[in-house]
Order: sequence, then C-alpha cells, then structure tokens
Amino acid sequence: MENGILHVDMNNFYASVETLYAPEYRDVPMAVAGDKESRHGIILAKNMLAKQRGVQTAEPIWQAKKKCPDLRLVPPHFERYSHFSRLAKKIYCEYTDLVESFSPDECWLDVYGSERLFGSGEKIAQQIRQRVKDELGLTVSIGVSFNKVFAKLGSDYKKPDAVTVFGRSQMESVIWKLPCDALLFVGPHTEKTLKKFGIRTIGDIARLELSAMRSMLGRAGETLWLYANGLDDSPVCPAGHREAPKSIGNSVTLPHDIVTEQEVRETFLLLAETVAARLRSEGVKAGEVQITVKSSEFEEFQRQCKIEPAACDSRSLYQAALSLYHRENKRWAVRLLGIRAGKLVPAEEVQICLFDNDGDRERLERLETAVDDLRERFGKGSVSRAMTIHSKKHEENSENGG
Repeated sequence: MENGILHVDMNNFYASVETLYAPEYRDVPMAVAGDKESRHGIILAKNMLAKQRGVQTAEPIWQAKKKCPDLRLVPPHFERYSHFSRLAKKIYCEYTDLVESFSPDECWLDVYGSERLFGSGEKIAQQIRQRVKDELGLTVSIGVSFNKVFAKLGSDYKKPDAVTVFGRSQMESVIWKLPCDALLFVGPHTEKTLKKFGIRTIGDIARLELSAMRSMLGRAGETLWLYANGLDDSPVCPAGHREAPKSIGNSVTLPHDIVTEQEVRETFLLLAETVAARLRSEGVKAGEVQITVKSSEFEEFQRQCKIEPAACDSRSLYQAALSLYHRENKRWAVRLLGIRAGKLVPAEEVQICLFDNDGDRERLERLETAVDDLRERFGKGSVSRAMTIHSKKHEENSENGG
C-alpha cells in the first residue's frame, strides 16, 4: 500500500452535533458561542452557512453578528462533543489500533497493516466516511497520504464529506501549489515572515535551501522544509498513548477588567500555583516562563525569560511572571493574563546551583507538594494563600458596606 496514513476531520463538529439535537438550526446560519456575560463571548464553531457569510472561529460575537445579523447562537455542550468524539474513535479503532488524536474532532490513523482485511487506504477512508454518516449522522473529510502532514493537507483540501488522496504523484502538481499557510504549524506570524521573503506557496518552501529556512526561522524553519518536501516521518501513536508535554500553561479571561497592582499580583499568583502544581504532577521543571497579557481593547503582548536553575515552585514562576509584566509597564486595563512554563526537563535531571539559594527552593517544592496532597484529599479550596483570603474578605466587606 502506497498511502496508508489517514487524517479524519469531523466537519463543523460542534455545530453539526448541535443540529442533531436541534434540527431547526440545520438550514440557518448558526454558531456555537461562549458566554457573552462571562467575557467568553467568542465564536467557538460555525456551520457552513455561517462560514459562507464570513463568520470565523475565535472572533467576537459582536463582530460575527455584524457580518451576519440573522446568525443564530447556541451555547456549547462539551459533554455531547466528547460523547460523539468517543463514538467516532470507536469506529476508527475497528480498522486499526494506531489512532492518534490531534483534537476532539481530528485523528490520524495508520492503516498500513489493514490492507488485507479492508483494502487500500482510500477504500478504508471511504468506508469510515460512510459509516460516520450512517451511524452518527455527522460528516467527515479524510486525507489519505504516506505521511501525517500531507494527510492533514488532504482532509483540509476538500470539505465537507470528502476523501482526498495526496500521494507522491500529487506533491508537485497539487500540494506545492497550495499557499504556505495550508501547511501544518504555519500560523499568522510565520506566514508573515515567509511572505516578507517572497515565500507564498508550499513549493516555495520546498525549493528553498534548507540553510536559508534555518536562518530565517531556526529549528521551525527546518521542520517546515522537511514537511514541504514530504519528509515527515513522525509515527501515528497508538490509541491511549500520551506524549510528555512540551509546555504547561494556564490563562484566564477575567470577569472584569483589572487595573490595580494587587489584582494583577493575585491573578498571577493563582496562575503560577496551578501551573506549578501541574509541573510537579508531570515530574518536570521549567527552564522558561512566558506571560500573555491582553487589554480590554484586545491589544496583546507576550514576553518570556529563562529560569536558572529550572524550577517547579509557584514562587519562582510568579516572580518571573511579575518581573516580565513590570518590564513592559503598559498600564492597561487587563482583560486576560496567562502564564506558560516551557523548556521542560525531568525534575531529577536539574543540576543544583551552588550560588543560588537552592535550599529555600527545595523546601518550597516540598511544601507545595504537601499542599498538592492536601488539596487532592480534601478539595482545591482546603488550602489557600493568605493574600487571596484577605482579598476575598475585603471584597465581602465592600459589598456589605463594611
């Protein structure tokens, strides 16, 4: 079999699931949207009719309604999406045990070992497409290729309810003519950099010297060059396989804009605690901290710095985040704050720094690990920092006129 890697993408997944429960939305522009009142008022998914009217995922509701005044909005039901995601994977697993989730509605399948039972990769894709439609009432688009990247290109190429084969014979004639942002992991920032150097198609990336891509985008440039030339050799991981995380983060869209130093500190501290707890649960430490700050006017900046030695305690993350925030001195009314820990290394591999107050850090890590255990046993609210308790009492007194 030449092409045995499949990428299955469930079309307009959230919106399609909602129409199973409310068929009246099937023939009108409809979108699944977050809660406008709690500051999550963005489009999470849309149906084809809304897409044709220019509605885009992740745009604010007001902007979508401006494009499409008759847009019908429904709240998300994530338990429904999880249910149908599991049902779809159950179908996929009848053809192979090599099923790797990319998102709730996307999976890669390796069917190279299934040819004798079910036929070629294209035949298996057609069987899966028809079964999902008949058994679940949903449609999928499936790309069939010899690697994961080109299979995903295939599933994106023709929607909805389609199977596209992107083999080696289609590489120069079709794939290389696609815009560079169709390639996996080419986001807006990377696309802008590529266009600055006159690179507009996947073929432009493929024909460029590897050294030029490296100098332009570093390791990411090398990866994109390999992808464009069909040299992706990453395997499809078995169902249930879980790779170690490359970064761990948390962000919060605030219920109201925050403007005071105290509010910023409290929010960063809570974020640092959750990120640090996840680092410890994964048995890793962070060598880098990145913050994301978004204003009430949707302006945004991200900044990062190293942590030496790598750490997994909340104080180290908090201090690094706060320092990065103060360095910018934007004085914004803040809508969103986020902390991400990167450059993760196994905790046991971190070298002790003789010139740092390493004993204090180790004591903090042991203390916070003990707090993790208490919260696991008695609930997340069983142990709180004095800063957050004081803040809550202050709010309660203000509300009561005290």
